[in-house]
Amino acid sequence: MMENILIRPIITEKAAAASEKQNCYAFVVAKDANKVQIRKAVEASYGVTVEGVRTSIVPARQVVRFTKSGVLAGKKSSYKKAVVEVRIGETIDIYSNL
Repeated sequence: MMENILIRPIITEKAAAASEKQNCYAFVVAKDANKVQIRKAVEASYGVTVEGVRTSIVPARQVVRFTKSGVLAGKKSSYKKAVVEVRIGETIDIYSNL
């Protein structure tokens, strides 16, 4: 059950800056997972001590592209994001599992 709570890490410039400066890492998690389950999943997967978990649901949004063949419309689905703060001195190597 722990393996399907963490879907994938979020790798953006903002997430990379937060991991370097504030020791926080961002993950896409299952929508029905709570903070306690996310904490246990991160501690079991990466072997670190979690200090805090912040969650938010990123809403769906419409995407429109203008191409040579015409206007393409679609949508990006919503997902739940968790920002996990680990103990000072510990790090998560998110690039090793890619």
